This record gives sequence, C-alpha cells and structure tokens, in this order.
Amino acid sequence: MDSRIKRRAILISAGMILLVVFVTVLGNSSGLRRYLSKQEKSEENAPSEIDSLTEDGTGEAEAEEIGSYAKEGFAGSDPSLQVGDDLRAFLQDSTFFDRELSSYEKKLLEENDKSLYFVTTSVERDLRIQILDAKGTVVTGVPFVVELKEQGTYKDQDRDGIIYISNLSAGDYEVALGEVPDYETPKPTVVSVRDKVAYTAIPDITLLMKTEADIIAEEEDTGQRDAEEDADDTEIVDIRELGEEGQMGIDVSKWNGEIDWDRVRNAGITYAIIRCGYRGSSTGALVEDPYFRQNMQGALSAGLKVGIYFFTQATNEVEAVEEASMALALCRDYRVTYPIFIDTEGAGGNGRADGLDMETRTKVCQAFCRTVEDAGYSGGIYGSRNWFRTRLRMDELENYVIWLAEYREKPVYGGTYHLWQYTSSGNVDGIEGRVDLDISYLAY
Repeated sequence: MDSRIKRRAILISAGMILLVVFVTVLGNSSGLRRYLSKQEKSEENAPSEIDSLTEDGTGEAEAEEIGSYAKEGFAGSDPSLQVGDDLRAFLQDSTFFDRELSSYEKKLLEENDKSLYFVTTSVERDLRIQILDAKGTVVTGVPFVVELKEQGTYKDQDRDGIIYISNLSAGDYEVALGEVPDYETPKPTVVSVRDKVAYTAIPDITLLMKTEADIIAEEEDTGQRDAEEDADDTEIVDIRELGEEGQMGIDVSKWNGEIDWDRVRNAGITYAIIRCGYRGSSTGALVEDPYFRQNMQGALSAGLKVGIYFFTQATNEVEAVEEASMALALCRDYRVTYPIFIDTEGAGGNGRADGLDMETRTKVCQAFCRTVEDAGYSGGIYGSRNWFRTRLRMDELENYVIWLAEYREKPVYGGTYHLWQYTSSGNVDGIEGRVDLDISYLAY
C-alpha cells in the first residue's frame, strides 16, 4: 500500500477515536455537573453514599462507581429515565417483598382460621372449659356442646365460649367438643380434675378477664362503703402530720378519675393502693378497673410505692382463687411493694356475695391471700370495723395484713390492724373531689 494512503488511514482512525472520546466526555460532563451540585448541597446534612459503601467493605473503585449510580441514577446522563434518587428506598417498603399467595396457601389460612381448641382448668372438683379460635380468642355466639366420657354432655347456654362443670369427682376425664358447623373441632383429650383447692394462680385467667366495654358497669360495679355507716363527727378529712408514727397514703380507683401524681407526691403522699379490678355483683364477671394501668404507671413514675386491691364478689374458694389470679396477672409488669388486698364489702344488699355466711366469707379471704402469697406477694384483707366484727372470723385471718376502714379521729376497733383508712372524704392536691386517706404502720 502507498505510504500516503497509510498515513491518511492512520489519521482518519485517530480522528475517529478522538471524536468518540470527545462525545463520551461531553455526554458525561452534564451528569458530573449535576452530581457535584448535589454533593455541595447535601454535604453538610447527609453522609456520602460512597463513604457508607466503603465502610461496608466495598472496594474504593467499586464504591466510586456505585456512588455515582446512587447519586446519578442508573439513567446516567438522561434523568428522564430515573424514578427518584434513593435506590435503597425499597428497603423501607414493608410490602416490597410481599407476594401474592397461591390459592392453596389461601385455603390453608382459611382452614386454620376455622380451627378450634379448648383450654381447661380445675381448682376443686370442677372443670372450666374455654373454647378458643386459632388466634387464642374465646369464641362467643356459638352453642357449643362438650361431652365428658361416662358423665354426659354439657351445653354453653349463654354462648360465651365457656362451659363450667361443678361437683365432679377427682380424676381423669376424656373431653370431646361436639361438631360445630363451619369449624374444625379438636380431637378428644384427657384432662384432670383436682380433688382439693390448689391455691396457685390460674395460668389462663386472662381468658376470663373483661373490660367495662364488655359489661353494664352500672349493674356490676355496685360496692358500698360500710364504714360510712359507722362514721362519727370526729372524722378527719385532711392529710395528717405523722412523723415517725406511720406513712400517709391514698387508695384510688376509676371513681377518682384523672390524677396528677406528681402533685399528689408533693402533697406528702408516699404510697397508693390502687384498685386493679372487681367481680361483677350481678353476673360474676371478672372486670379490670379502666384506670388501673394509668394509675399504676403514674404513681410509680412519681416515685410512690404501690399496692393493689380487688373488690370481691366471690361466693366460694374457687372464685377467690380466680380473683387472686386476675390480680396477680395484672400486677406482674409493675413493682408492687405493698400487699395485694381482697376488698370485702357489701354490694347494695343484692350482690351475689352479700348473703355469704361468716365461715364461707372467711374461707374466701383465706383462699385469696394464700394464692397471692404462693406467688411471692403479701396478702391482705380490707374491711370496715363492723364487717370485721360481724362478717368474718378474724382470729383465722391474723396471719394476713389487715386494712381497717373506720372513719373517726381514733379507731375503736379492738383487733390488730396494719393500715387504717380514716376517711373517704379526704382532700389531696392533684385529685379532684374526695379521696380515701390511709395511714400505714408497715415498714416498707
């Protein structure tokens, strides 16, 4: 080939290479300018993407490349092809990895939702059967029937998902749940019925607990203050200066409404006995006090020591164990220093426990306190002077903490007591309206 032709070919090739380089540099320069502009604006407020990648172990050269993409977007110099600047945004989308379930998987979920199982408990020659769904919720509105082998069938008459069977002999029984339309019933299982009361907390008591949204509170929360009938005109309604004689406290429930606990503490109150719940005086439902949790949190946050009480309507030891179990379940997340009390008072004359004889009521209090003490807490009994004198055998309760309600300047009650509620008409800064005032002689 002629040398002039060779030179011309070489020059043309070199020119084309230079043209390609020029076009490439020109195309990338706009992206570089945008990148540098973004860097200048965000440098003070956000860490460099390249830095974070390098810290994660990515090589420097690779980090520069990825960082360029992260800032520029994979669209390169054509921003119209890019949707957003944050290429990691999908990690913040909780639904990004969700996928459409197959028809088979949907069918399995539907079948599981219709599966039933039951939980049984026995305290003393009895059996409580609670029918639950796959989510662990008691199933209501269904006419369940259970069969105890060689005993017979028992119906859920009120359709509350709970069947209670009493007067059983101790021993093992096979329990079977009858077929229920649209539900998958569990296989029969063998359960044990206790011979005597076991004063231990019932593990599944939360399944029996209700809120006031589930009941008619006006018909169930009907406790009356027997101590007010015994009060005289020497009753003191102010906070007392006690010195070394005792500790000033209050006891509260939903009836006291919203409380400013810091102001209560600053007023000289050192502890609070807080109602955790009550048993309905009509239906016997176990109901949580709607202010219990916020009162516990408020009192503890303000630095007060706390105890709790439960208004009883138990008619036997079995129900007393249930009430104690509920109190224990509710207080497990809090630091409780003072005892857990059973509040034994009247409920207007028509309460389910108003007509108990002295022996039964005493056993109810014992069962409650023994269950509480089995869990490691101190058990106590609250009542008025007249209630202690005429409704309970106090000589059989002397091992428990006694909380006396007597509204006069000095108590005339002749028995031993460890706390004294001296008025139900007290005035404490931070609480609107009347409040119960107490003196504790306990060394807490």
